[in-house]
Amino acid sequence: MMQTVGFLLNPVAGMGGAVGLAGTDGRVAEAIRRGAVPHAHGRAVQALSLLRGDEIAWYTSAAPMGEDVLLDAGIDRFTVVYRPDRPTSGADTKAACRAFLDAGADLVVFCGGDGTARDVLDAVGREVPVLGIPAGVKMYSAVFAVNPAAAADLIRQAGRIGCRDSEVMDIDEEAYRSGLLSARLYGYLCVPYIPERTQGGKQVFEQQDEERAKDDIAAFIAEVMLPETLYIIGAGSTTARIMERLGLAPTLLGVDAVRNGEVVARNADEQTLLALLDEYPQAKIVASPIGAQGFVLGRGNQQIGPSVLRKAGLRNLIVVATPGKLAATPLLYVDTGDAALDREFGDTLSVVSGYRMAQRKRLLHQE
Repeated sequence: MMQTVGFLLNPVAGMGGAVGLAGTDGRVAEAIRRGAVPHAHGRAVQALSLLRGDEIAWYTSAAPMGEDVLLDAGIDRFTVVYRPDRPTSGADTKAACRAFLDAGADLVVFCGGDGTARDVLDAVGREVPVLGIPAGVKMYSAVFAVNPAAAADLIRQAGRIGCRDSEVMDIDEEAYRSGLLSARLYGYLCVPYIPERTQGGKQVFEQQDEERAKDDIAAFIAEVMLPETLYIIGAGSTTARIMERLGLAPTLLGVDAVRNGEVVARNADEQTLLALLDEYPQAKIVASPIGAQGFVLGRGNQQIGPSVLRKAGLRNLIVVATPGKLAATPLLYVDTGDAALDREFGDTLSVVSGYRMAQRKRLLHQE
């Protein structure tokens, strides 16, 4: 039986990431003012172009919520079952999903972030399986493929593989922009599941041993910091502890830049980081993976994008994580949006996990 798939795109998903907005819900105009450009379309094309020769009956929304993605992916046989308003909104996402169900889709695929996942859940519930192509800023929900190539594989095999109940997380973006992570379980979607292809949900580690480990990591990194070197400090509680060790106030959910013990940029966006790298070419990047998900790059730190990574040099990436987080994170991932760059990281990453201690972890990236 031919597979029937409903596909929709949130055209503004992820626009706030590179410009330091920590999310795009209600902030599209501000993201554009800061120079953000849409990137969800490209992520969706990456995934669907791998399926152009597959026997799939596609249902979609008119442009800019799906039709144009399918055409750019080389798929010209599809049925438009919904036409959105301009500008598009979450109401259009819900209406498109209901149209997919009415048309008989047996899988709903969306490209977006956590906000899009919540809208899809409201419309679809548990009627059919759902899969997300990751394109948002945070993506703490467990309904996403780990990258576009993995999404294509999961779509192709849906119906022949099992599904799992996967969390959709409700993130308070205003609190997030203020440096507070306020997340609650919004509900569950049935998601096609293949290990190493389907993303896990975020976990938070707060045990006493974890706090000691953060202190040990911070002490070591502070000890080995070089003078006249720019340090780009990514988001997270472990990296925040490094800032505190230096006597500096961190941006818990943003990216800071430090040189010679002083903050030279707080909550920096991608363009600010590139300008700093022009001024201070000797640089290091310190990043920590999201707990249990394992994403070192590409989730919550899109400011550290491919241009920043190339300018700083991949060998200058320092990854830090506590032993507890690593024990719950069997694999690490990078998903920068540049598959060729992701492959340059190789198959493993060394992770600083204590004072003069490191673990080598297996790394997966887009194939």
